Amino acid sequence: MKRTIPSCFLILAFLMFFLPQALQAQQLLRGKVLDARSELPLEGVTITAGSGAQTTSNAAGSFSLSLPDTPVAVRFSLIGYGSQVVTVAEPGQELRVLLQPDAARLQEVVVTGYETNRPLLETAGAISVVGREAIARFDESSVVRAVNTVPGVRMEERAPASYRISIRGSSLRSPYGIRNVKLYYNGIPFTEANGVTQLNLLDAANFSRIEILKGPAASVYGAGTGGSILLEPRRAEAGTTELQVGATVGAYGLRRYTATASSGTDKHNLLVQYSRQQYDGYREQSAMDRQVLLVSPEFYVSERQTIAANIIYSDLYYELPGGLTREQYAENPRQARGGRFGSVAQNASIDQQALNIGIKQDYRWSGSWRNTTAFYGVHRFKDNPFNTDYERNAYQELGGRTSFVNKGHIGSLPTTYTFGGEYQRGLEVARTYDNRGGTPDTLRTDDEVISKTGFAFAQAEVELPAAIIATVALSLNDTQYDITRLAQATSGGAYTFVRDFNAVLSPRVALLKKITDEIAVHASVSSGFSPPTEEEILTSEGTLNQGLEAEKGVNYEAGIRGAAFRNRLTFDVVGFYFRLSETIVSRQDVSSVAVFRNVGSTAQKGVETMLGYTLVEDPALFLSTLRVWGSYTYNHFRFREYQRNDLVLSGNELTGVAPHAATIGMDVRTKPGFYLYTTANYTDAIPLNDENTVYADAYFILGARVGYKRQFGSHIGVEAFGGAENLTDEKYSLGNDLNAFGGRYFQPATDRTFYGGIRVSYSL
Repeated sequence: MKRTIPSCFLILAFLMFFLPQALQAQQLLRGKVLDARSELPLEGVTITAGSGAQTTSNAAGSFSLSLPDTPVAVRFSLIGYGSQVVTVAEPGQELRVLLQPDAARLQEVVVTGYETNRPLLETAGAISVVGREAIARFDESSVVRAVNTVPGVRMEERAPASYRISIRGSSLRSPYGIRNVKLYYNGIPFTEANGVTQLNLLDAANFSRIEILKGPAASVYGAGTGGSILLEPRRAEAGTTELQVGATVGAYGLRRYTATASSGTDKHNLLVQYSRQQYDGYREQSAMDRQVLLVSPEFYVSERQTIAANIIYSDLYYELPGGLTREQYAENPRQARGGRFGSVAQNASIDQQALNIGIKQDYRWSGSWRNTTAFYGVHRFKDNPFNTDYERNAYQELGGRTSFVNKGHIGSLPTTYTFGGEYQRGLEVARTYDNRGGTPDTLRTDDEVISKTGFAFAQAEVELPAAIIATVALSLNDTQYDITRLAQATSGGAYTFVRDFNAVLSPRVALLKKITDEIAVHASVSSGFSPPTEEEILTSEGTLNQGLEAEKGVNYEAGIRGAAFRNRLTFDVVGFYFRLSETIVSRQDVSSVAVFRNVGSTAQKGVETMLGYTLVEDPALFLSTLRVWGSYTYNHFRFREYQRNDLVLSGNELTGVAPHAATIGMDVRTKPGFYLYTTANYTDAIPLNDENTVYADAYFILGARVGYKRQFGSHIGVEAFGGAENLTDEKYSLGNDLNAFGGRYFQPATDRTFYGGIRVSYSL
């Protein structure tokens, strides 16, 4: 029977949501100012009354203003947005003001990457932002399609909720799960000390936006070679208390429900969200059921101090249909892996419960010093009957992160110093059994694994003359695994194995030059260090991979981003060259267990392009928004040195990487509230083995979403929507198994599907 969210968490959510309501103060005229598109709060909006009174909105978008009893006009203005005038007849009312962004605003998004909190235009590095609008272009059953609009990034779903992310080819060593990419949620590490990220424990509704840093960051996020992803939680709308419920239904038994309670004032911002998603499955043995409870409070204790927390409880069950051969894929893509050890016969699946709690404090000592410190804990259980074995483990982790920022000068040059550190320690109790029809049988291995990883970092950012910003950064990274084998079925007895990777210094140097107020160029050189994950050293069937070394790489990149044609055209183009040594690749053995080894080096060259053009942006017109956009990725990825026994593979294409990928889209919005989003994606043929003898076919898919969104009065908001995915009805494999044994490479994606839903909100 499927578990439900424990009552203690629901009680906690209830108390945290309703307790602050009793503390809200009444004001003469108060309200909130939001971005009309994202409905996120706007800070620094100038609010001017005809009487002469003036104020500005705070970080939560809230404001208060004393007005006379007579009607008065109030103007709201902010650079990058169209001004708006509101006539206030009753000063006691609460306003909700939506400002429409100018086209110029599109390239002024402030990013948190590298902890600089600068506009994207002033940030040296390949960074892409997936906003709430991009996530809402689709049915929100997953973030896969939204992330795949980003150049240089490919997200796969081998089965519902079985995610894999590749940033510039980083999935080479990830037969399943997310590895070699570091993730943070609200500035708190979400990737575990063992190197694995459980992204499927979160729901798409939990994000307001996703920042993707491509290539080695080599500074504030350690020195991984794959990249970093920063997940920002959704925040309550400033100045209101709102309740929202939503439901979506779709093909193959998709059922999705969300309930959200939010509150935002100048003293706190609180979000309590529950979501449940169920899916019967396109293929045999591909059902899933996930419940997520998120409590995300943020308290503005004073002008200097902010305290935030995340409490995430997740209960996830999903089935694993397994890979198919090309013949099986052509005959019936909906079948699961068959045979004596087939997915149905062995009930291949994952049943996992997790609790993740984090708390973060941001404190400003003065105008020049700031500190952000976070602590968190993770506790999860997992049962994983697989085709050839049965894994059962429990995992606990504690960790923390701190960073100090100081704004000073080197001579007359403004300089920002950032330094700090991060440490994580995890303990996993892992047992492997024979799998007898989905139940554990004879014990194979019993292990205890302690994972310890950490790094210290420092960064200096100097504003030079001629609108040049120079960044120099350095991180010192260390990782260690202590593996104690308590028991095993074969001979050998208990033993302890320690794998301590030498601490490595990884530097980063970057330059950015603003050519005009709308265009900037940037270049950087960075190095990366990526040790194997615990699952790469201790494979699922219990074998220790004692000789595996860490990957090391150097990345060179240069780019240009900005706007043109009166800010209607936005663009972001990056070229890079990444050289990786001690490259880790995976192969499946006869039992379908992934094994890993270092194979030499790779040379990865590419170009990533993002373009957008706004044809119409005027809230007064019936057709208020018409925008087209697109992304294109070119990858020339090759093995430089690779020989397996007598077989020379040097010069072959990098496994799992498409040479060309492109996405185009169109956004249409109308003044009455109707909208249309269309998205088309092309992916080139993908090599599925190191020998380059098997390829996944190229494919072109098209999706669309239509809807109607309107506010009725001051309290009720309604959105009704419907959409379709894979309108071209392509047969394609979204989650390929690389170097699969027995030719089982293909994990088919769904055919043409439809969905529809509704959201209703009520503002108190």
